Amino acid sequence: WDLSHGDLGLSFKGDRDVSYLIGHGFFVTAQLGVIAFIVAMTWGTFLGVISALNRNGPLDYAGVLFATVGASVPNFIAATFLIIVFAIQFHWFKIVGWGGPILWGDTFHASAWEPQKMVLPVVALSLLPSAYVARIMRASMLEVMNQDYIRTARAKGLANNVVIIRHAIKNSLIPVLTVMGPIFAALVTGSFIIEQIFSIPGIGRSFIQAVISRDYGMIMGTTIFYAAIVAIANLSVDILYAVVDPRIRYR
Repeated sequence: WDLSHGDLGLSFKGDRDVSYLIGHGFFVTAQLGVIAFIVAMTWGTFLGVISALNRNGPLDYAGVLFATVGASVPNFIAATFLIIVFAIQFHWFKIVGWGGPILWGDTFHASAWEPQKMVLPVVALSLLPSAYVARIMRASMLEVMNQDYIRTARAKGLANNVVIIRHAIKNSLIPVLTVMGPIFAALVTGSFIIEQIFSIPGIGRSFIQAVISRDYGMIMGTTIFYAAIVAIANLSVDILYAVVDPRIRYR
């Protein structure tokens, strides 16, 4: 009954309300996850399209290399490398804290944002999903480009750009859409290590601290909250199928 009303109990550390702690930290985690999701989907889709259109060419090899490296390197290794190179050696970015609003209702004026703090954690978090999306998009594009309706569109005299954008890319996005839900849920709920490394005051960092201090109330509440996020993300993807693919109808 309490759970259905949003009451997740009290934290064992300081008797603080778990729902308040999750809401406070999730605002920052959501910013990090949403930005990383947009970067991953945009960059991964672009790279997959470019690789497919330049099959067995230098751009294709570069895209496959990025996808292989991005899928092989854990995000904490990538985060450490980015910190050493771009923060310590070149001093281009800051590495402690979060550059966006910390509390709901904070000012969103340009002066309140510090992009130098946001770049490295976003890149480190989006590296793996962007590589994954690039591999799926490349394979899907190669399959779609060999379909009969693509040959028909070209035989009708349509420009190559029109064929690629209106027919090939749109239909190639269906497999990508399949993984969008899990990727979004993973980015929003799986930034534990990145938040800890960059000292970002999000729910992931709070979860790790709860595990270390054996705060079982916070651990259980966060787990339930994460499960709800995953379920909502997967349901949203199922609904979006009908938008992308007109052959799918829900009755």
